[in-house]
Amino acid sequence: MPIYQYKNEETGEVTDHYMSISSMEEFEKENPNMKKVIHAPAIGDAVRMGVRKTDEGFNDLLKSIKKNKPGSTIKTR
Repeated sequence: MPIYQYKNEETGEVTDHYMSISSMEEFEKENPNMKKVIHAPAIGDAVRMGVRKTDEGFNDLLKSIKKNKPGSTIKTR
């Protein structure tokens, strides 16, 4: 079941609701003051997608492993 985010138009509070699609439709009818918050799904790894770079400490660790372990298949970035 998906998680839906709703914003209470009266208070401004945003809450998460875990429910089926049929329950969501009923919830929306019963709560006209709650508006669904549309957002992009969190899919994938931010580093691999290029949204965020790996930090230098991690890159240094990879270099150290590659240097100290001959035959290692670790690739530095």
